[in-house]
Amino acid sequence: MSWKTKLNDTKTQLKSLNAAIPDTTAAFGALGKTVKKDAALTFKEKEYVALGIAVATRCEPCILFHTEALVRLGATREEVSDVLATCIQMGGGPGLMYAGKALDVFDELAA
Repeated sequence: MSWKTKLNDTKTQLKSLNAAIPDTTAAFGALGKTVKKDAALTFKEKEYVALGIAVATRCEPCILFHTEALVRLGATREEVSDVLATCIQMGGGPGLMYAGKALDVFDELAA
């Protein structure tokens, strides 16, 4: 299965979850809106942090969403790779494996 297919499948699952618990998902969405505003860090910088956390926590759907956001925000492969190098340094072997997944996602979504 391609990363784009996995991303679309995850979005479909979230639509179903949104319908089942709209108040909870709306509250989570509101939190996200406050964080996405540029402040001391830009939204793009915050997405780099989020990608790093996604890799560190081994959350494949999170990797998909934050990588998609970084592609939309104009991140380069070199910038994403630099974030992933930090993930490897902080996460050791598991960080290395999930960093590989994240770079593969970036390559497919940026193509």
